[in-house]
Amino acid sequence: MSGVVVLGALGRMGSLLCATIARQDDLTLVARVDPGERLAGADRQSEPEAGAGPSSAPLYATVDEALANVRPDVAVDFTLPGAVFANVSATLSAGLPTVVGTTGLSDEQVESLAALAAAHKAPLLVVPNFALGAVLLMEFAARAARYFPSAEIIEAHEQGKADAPSGTSLLTARLMTEGGAAHPHGAAETRPSRGLASGGVRIHSLRLPGFVAHQEVVFGGAGETLSIRHDSLARESFMAGALLAIRRAPSLEGTTIGLESLLSDPVADQELGE
Repeated sequence: MSGVVVLGALGRMGSLLCATIARQDDLTLVARVDPGERLAGADRQSEPEAGAGPSSAPLYATVDEALANVRPDVAVDFTLPGAVFANVSATLSAGLPTVVGTTGLSDEQVESLAALAAAHKAPLLVVPNFALGAVLLMEFAARAARYFPSAEIIEAHEQGKADAPSGTSLLTARLMTEGGAAHPHGAAETRPSRGLASGGVRIHSLRLPGFVAHQEVVFGGAGETLSIRHDSLARESFMAGALLAIRRAPSLEGTTIGLESLLSDPVADQELGE
C-alpha cells in the first residue's frame, strides 16, 4: 500500500484526486496540503478522523508541516503556477518521488528541479496532461507533423486557468518539432492576433467559462488539411492517468516529462484497460 500526499488538496483537481485515491485498494491518502484562504473554510487536522474518505487524511498548510508529521511514498502537486516550484523543491529535497500536475513551470525551473531530483535520487514526473486521449493526440500530432509543412494549435480551458498557452499545447508543439518537422508559415507570422509561436507552431489560447480542457491541432498541406482534436468534458478524464503516474513514479529514475513513456509499458496497458 503506497501512501500519497496531495498538494493543492482543496482545489477542484486536488479534491477530486483525493476522493479517487480514497477508493483505491493499493493507495492510501496519508496527508493533504493546502494553504491560504481555502484553509479558513476547512477543518484543518493534525490527526485523521475516523473513516476512509479523503477528509480522514490530515490537512496541513505547508509541505514542510506535512512532511514533519507523515512520511508518504509519493507526492502529487495540483496547486498554482506561483507555488509549484517551491512545493516540488521541498518534496524532492526530502527524497520524495513527486508527480507534478500543475502547469506553468518554465524550462529553467524544470531543469533546476531535475537537478534537485538527481541530487536527492527522487524521481520526478512532470505531466502537462493526464488525459489519455490528450497523450494520444500528442503522439498522433508528432507523427503527422513529419508530413505537413504547416500546423497550428487551438487550445481552450476554463476561464480561471492561470497559464496560457497551456502546458499541453507547449509540449505538443515541442514534440511536433523535435523530429525535425518545419512549419515555416507559423514561424514567419508576426501579427499579434496570430498567437504565440513555439518552435514554429502557432498556439491560440481560449480562456472562457464552460470549457474544461480542449485541444485541436490543425495541419495544412497542398490541397488538404488534417485536424486532430481531443476534448476533456469532465475532470474525471484526468484520473486514470493520474493514478498511473502515482503508481509508477516511485519506480522511475531521474526526470520524466509526460505520460508517453509510461503508456508504452505493458503493465500500464493492463492497468488502463481494467
